[in-house]
Amino acid sequence: MNRRYSVASHCLPLGWLVLLIGLLLGSSSCARLPIAVLPGFAPTPALVPTYTPTPVTQSVQNIALLDEQALDVAEKRVIDVYERVSPSVVSITTQVLRRGFFFELPEEGAGSGFVLDKEGHILTNYHVINGAQAIDVNLGDEYVLPAEVVGRDQRNDIAVLKVEAPAELLIPVQLGSSETLKVGQRAIAIGNPFGQFGRTLTTGVISALDRTIEGSDGRTITGIIQTDAAINRGNSGGPLLDSSGRVIGINTAIFSPTGTSAGVGFAVPVDTIKRLLPDLLTLGRYRHPWLGVRYAYEIKPGLARLLELPTQQGLLLVQLYRNSPLDNANVRGAQKEEIVSNQRVYVGGDIITQIDGAAVSTLDGM
Repeated sequence: MNRRYSVASHCLPLGWLVLLIGLLLGSSSCARLPIAVLPGFAPTPALVPTYTPTPVTQSVQNIALLDEQALDVAEKRVIDVYERVSPSVVSITTQVLRRGFFFELPEEGAGSGFVLDKEGHILTNYHVINGAQAIDVNLGDEYVLPAEVVGRDQRNDIAVLKVEAPAELLIPVQLGSSETLKVGQRAIAIGNPFGQFGRTLTTGVISALDRTIEGSDGRTITGIIQTDAAINRGNSGGPLLDSSGRVIGINTAIFSPTGTSAGVGFAVPVDTIKRLLPDLLTLGRYRHPWLGVRYAYEIKPGLARLLELPTQQGLLLVQLYRNSPLDNANVRGAQKEEIVSNQRVYVGGDIITQIDGAAVSTLDGM
């Protein structure tokens, strides 16, 4: 018999497990109301119409759709966001040494970033600065400064840089929230496409939420925002903004057969960034919770039917590390071996379906 758990973990060790049983039911109904002619009424005799002019109470000129510059309300809002936030967006160039046939050859990379605070911390993507021997940050007006990496998290493709700059040149962004985002709301991207066109603005909408992409370390990054705002190479590390100019994500990747924008861009949500920042700024890395799973089956519908499991999503534990948090909490791995469809399968282990309220479907971070 399998035990199914929702594991709550924030820091080690793990002290308790919460049994998860969920059942969601929903129903809806609607009715169409007919429109019919009521019987029993004689037709009204036709009357000769009399036309009486109706005074105009509001002229078209009084409707405030456009201002004197022919800008509508939506355009003015985007312009306002750009004027307030673009000074916070920086261009990043890197020098990377690539091994040639006889010696190492320098290569230049480019990306984007944005100012976090007056102390000179800059947020960007990990893949923008990965392997760089030198990093320069352009704060605008050709004010270029060297930067050092003070924090990094490859798993979520996040890095924090530090520059020594006058406080008046450092204009921090305002971090928003990604928890309440809705598909269809406006999304604004500012960045440095192709490393040549600094502080370029593009607009679109949030196309989807909770996407999963592969990070630079091969692990999956979950909770990703998808947008159709144009994002190209060099935009990586730039902010994705809402219509108030608050950061809702960091532009990270695109899906494109040509390498240029195809209207499918991805951003790491700002709530993930806010969770990582305290550790990145103080420790230089993020302390990912570790539960101690050595081996487990990733449950899919086919496996669930084959083994008659009580859920079609989660991890069926096979083996745990000795004295790990799960082992110390009396969570168990496989209890026996069975031959199912001519394959050896280890069964009887507990099932993990959630960690910290988030659904679990892969071994990443376990």
